[in-house]
Amino acid sequence: MGSIHPYSSAKGKRYEVRYRKPDGMQGAKRGFVRKRDAEVWLAEIDTSRARGNFVDPQAARATVNMLGPLWLDAKRQSMKPSSFAPVETAWRLRVQPMWGGWEVSDIRHTDVRAWVAELTKSTGATVTIRTFGVLASILDDAVYDGRLTVNPARKGRIGLPKKTRGKHGYLTHEEVIRLAQAVGERKLLVLVLAYTGIRWGEATALRVMDIDFARGRMHITHNAVEVHGKIHVGTPKSHSARVVPVPGFLIDQLRQSTNGREREALVFAAPDGGFIRRARSDEGSKSWFKSALARAELPNMTTHDLRHTAASLAVQSGANVKTVQRMLGHTSAAMTLDVYSDLFDEDLNSVSDRLDAGALSAGVDRLF
Repeated sequence: MGSIHPYSSAKGKRYEVRYRKPDGMQGAKRGFVRKRDAEVWLAEIDTSRARGNFVDPQAARATVNMLGPLWLDAKRQSMKPSSFAPVETAWRLRVQPMWGGWEVSDIRHTDVRAWVAELTKSTGATVTIRTFGVLASILDDAVYDGRLTVNPARKGRIGLPKKTRGKHGYLTHEEVIRLAQAVGERKLLVLVLAYTGIRWGEATALRVMDIDFARGRMHITHNAVEVHGKIHVGTPKSHSARVVPVPGFLIDQLRQSTNGREREALVFAAPDGGFIRRARSDEGSKSWFKSALARAELPNMTTHDLRHTAASLAVQSGANVKTVQRMLGHTSAAMTLDVYSDLFDEDLNSVSDRLDAGALSAGVDRLF
């Protein structure tokens, strides 16, 4: 049980509530103008203690500015730099300016919902969802710490936008060759991206010793990603190494390109022997890749679209979904089907054709 005590202040008579926290420590809250208000507040504290959902009023006054950096530091330790960068940007540009000064106990579900609605008007679905996730996760920590009983961002419907998957850009064999011709000295890199499906960072981290020339395989074990101008080397995106098949013509060209080089040397290295970057060319603001696309008269795309091209060419060659999954390093065949469902439309036709042939050979036409 708590107690209520009057005291004098510059603004007149006020009341202070003294109460015991669940840990036995004494707490106090001052500033009540009416004794009745102090009694109601104390009753609420007693009720929450009885229900086991007591929240220390002082703890609930923590601001998002206090909790955000702690959450962000934990994420920095657990996430890859390339994944952490957009999360940090979401905090710095959109979450902290809006919510930094708010005490967590003052944040209401309707406040969050209105904020998300405004975000949706000015940013894409991916950015909106990521930004909301930062605030919601910080408030999750507030719940875990006993500063809140319920996360207002997780309560009810927020109205997050739905992400739509854009149409992939696939090149034909002939278009890949045209692009390789237009790109000049980086033609081997373009061909590797388009025929193996490895990511840009995996290609730039590839070393001579990672290529099994005898078996026609690449061992993908590292990833080199440029974040804010700095190269970070780590494991592949899924944290899992994989073996990727390499066409014979590429193995021959890679053998020639790396002949006489040290096993630890990068296959695609900058002039100084270090990691290559997505550097811009001298042609205005276009990158070397965009410039090559223009010269080859190909539609606008990114180097990542060459990964999609590799998937398309593999399926055209007869590869099944499980093979494509292993080649690209997806965590499951379901993910591969989700990303490249359009590439397997012909499989549906094949199934119906085989079912038709089987039923006809068994005499189904005699039923009608």
